[in-house]
Amino acid sequence: MALETMSLSLSNSAMFSSGVVEDDNKQEAFVFHKFVVMGHRGFGMNMLQSPDEKMKFIKENSILSFNVAADFPIDFIEFDVQVTRDGCPVIFHDIFMFTQEQGVIIEKRVTEMALHEFLSYGPQKDGTNVKPMLRKTKDGRIFEWKVEKDAPLCTLEEAFVKVKHSLGFNIELKFDDNIGYGEEELRQTLDNILKVVDEHAKNRPIIFSSFHPDAARLIRNMQRNYPVFFLTNGGCEIYKDVRRNSLDEAIKLCKESGLQGIVSEVKAILRTPNAITRVKDSKLSLLSYGQLNNVVEVIYLQYLMGVEGVIVDMVKDISEAIANIEVTNEDDCEDNDGRKCLIRFGEERKKVEMSKDEITLLTKFVPKVLQQ
Repeated sequence: MALETMSLSLSNSAMFSSGVVEDDNKQEAFVFHKFVVMGHRGFGMNMLQSPDEKMKFIKENSILSFNVAADFPIDFIEFDVQVTRDGCPVIFHDIFMFTQEQGVIIEKRVTEMALHEFLSYGPQKDGTNVKPMLRKTKDGRIFEWKVEKDAPLCTLEEAFVKVKHSLGFNIELKFDDNIGYGEEELRQTLDNILKVVDEHAKNRPIIFSSFHPDAARLIRNMQRNYPVFFLTNGGCEIYKDVRRNSLDEAIKLCKESGLQGIVSEVKAILRTPNAITRVKDSKLSLLSYGQLNNVVEVIYLQYLMGVEGVIVDMVKDISEAIANIEVTNEDDCEDNDGRKCLIRFGEERKKVEMSKDEITLLTKFVPKVLQQ
C-alpha cells in the first residue's frame, strides 16, 4: 500500500510570492506555496468563561505565547495591534482595558493610554501585579483574567526582537467598530505601525489584515512590501458598513483596493462553498478563522475545498494532527465495505479515515447544517 505523506506547513524560506506591479491601482497576483497554519494570538486566544482549560493556559498576545507557539510546526502567529496615545504600537485584542480598584471596576480605552500606563496592567517583569486585569465578554460578563501561565503585556517592537525570526507575523490592524475614523487619523495610526515594521521586520514573513475596510485600503496604499488581507465574518454578523457583510462584498473591496486576499470566518466559507471559486477567479488568496478551526476534520475539509490556510487556537493539537496527514492512493486501499480510502490524519491511536464519498457528502451537508 503506497502512502504519500502530505506536508501542509509552509517552509520559512519561501512563504509566499507575488508579482511586480507598476500601476499602483492594479492588484498583485499572490500565492502561498503551501497550506499555512497560524496561531491565533500566539498559542491561542483566552476564553476565560470556557470550561476548557486549554483556553486558559497561556496569556494570549504575549511574548511567552508567541514563543511557545513557535515550538510547533506552524508558519505564522496572528496578533492584534493598536497604537497608544503617545504613538507606540502595542499588542492587545480588546478595545478596553479593565481592572478593579477598591471594589470598583475601572474601564479605560487602550488607545487613550500612554505606553507606560498600558504596560502597568497585569503581571510585571519584576513579578508584581498591582493592576490585575479583568476581561469583559460580548454578553457583558466580567471575568478575572486568570490563566495558568501569565505574562506581561508587550509592544510590537518587542515581538520583532524577542520572537523566533523565522516565524511569520499576521498583524491585525485593530480598530473600534463603534467609531467612525477619519482618513488622517487612520493614516497616522498606520504610519506608527509601519515605522516599527520597517525598522525591525528584516526578512520576517509579514501579512497585514484588518476588519476595517478603509484601514486595509490605506495600508495597501502606504506600502508595497507586504500583502494585505481583508478580514470578514462573511455575513455571520451584520454591520452598517455593507463592505463587511458578505464574501462577495469582501471580494469587491479587495479588487477595488488592490488587496491580496481575504480572511473569512470559517462558517461563512462552509455556508457558501461556491464563494471559494469566486475568490480564486478574482486572483485572491483565502484564509479562515473561527472556533470551528479547532476541529481537524473541518480544517482538512477546507484544504480540499481550496482554502489556503487557517488561524487556530489549539496550536499543539491542530499543528501536530495536520503534520501527520497521509493520503492513500485510491487504487491501493479498499476497506471491508468496498469504500475507497482517501485520507488518514492524527496520531495512530486517534487515526480517522474518510472516504472520497464521505468528503463529498460533507461538502454538501455542512452548509445546510450551518444555515439551521
